[in-house]
Amino acid sequence: MIPHGVEIFVAVAPIDMRWSFERLACLVEGQLGRSARSRALFMFFGKRRDALKLLFFDGTGLCIFYKRLDRGTFKAPEPGTDGRASFEIDEGALEDLLDGIALDTTSPKRPRKKTSKTVVH
Repeated sequence: MIPHGVEIFVAVAPIDMRWSFERLACLVEGQLGRSARSRALFMFFGKRRDALKLLFFDGTGLCIFYKRLDRGTFKAPEPGTDGRASFEIDEGALEDLLDGIALDTTSPKRPRKKTSKTVVH
């Protein structure tokens, strides 16, 4: 349902996990400065970091994906002192985060793998 190459924004401040479509869309527009219907994916964490919500517009309507861990917490960055309301990650970082791998807050986008060229003489 979510196409490859979509922009992914992670909101830094935790939300009330009871919030739904319109409240999250207002948060995207008011605090993140983006349109909720921009076809980007927006990620929000609960206060305990054991649950997250993804808000996404697929062209026909808003979608919410919800994941709650049975145990443990998501390894998401804590709100920093730099004042950023969100940061962007790539698809690989999204997969890592959903799999429980900690994100590096100093460089939110993972570098792309370089292909090595073998030179034969």
